Amino acid sequence: MNSYKRLVRGFEAPIFISWARTNRGALIRVPHVGRAEATRVELRSPDPSCNPYLAFAVMLRCGIDGIERRLPLPAPVEESLYGFDETELERRNVGVLPDNLKDAIDALESDEVVIDALGDHLAERFIAAKRLEWQAYRGQVTPWELDQYLERC
Repeated sequence: MNSYKRLVRGFEAPIFISWARTNRGALIRVPHVGRAEATRVELRSPDPSCNPYLAFAVMLRCGIDGIERRLPLPAPVEESLYGFDETELERRNVGVLPDNLKDAIDALESDEVVIDALGDHLAERFIAAKRLEWQAYRGQVTPWELDQYLERC
């Protein structure tokens, strides 16, 4: 649940689906190092609470899928995306990451490549567990909510 609290416009974690070479705010960064054999790729969305085995399996499978299907690479966005309005984001075909667990689960369920990477059995169990986690979270009243709203009633 806390993974999504870091996905806020203007903070360090990337929220926009884009890539760049020099823009440190991009979701995917391919820094220019001068030699093609030594080029690295940085994916900045996983946080320390992820399962690294599942994250790497999904990253590799998605990369292979893009290569196999020869998916076109969109233009890099080297400017800061945080200053863009919705019109400019749409013009540049820049999407936004899910900002809560429910939306992430929904996106996962509709992504055949990620389901394939996890395998049907694991994907089904993972989605079921995350749906239970979302339901439990939604049923909580936090101290912030009590402080914010109780005195106003």
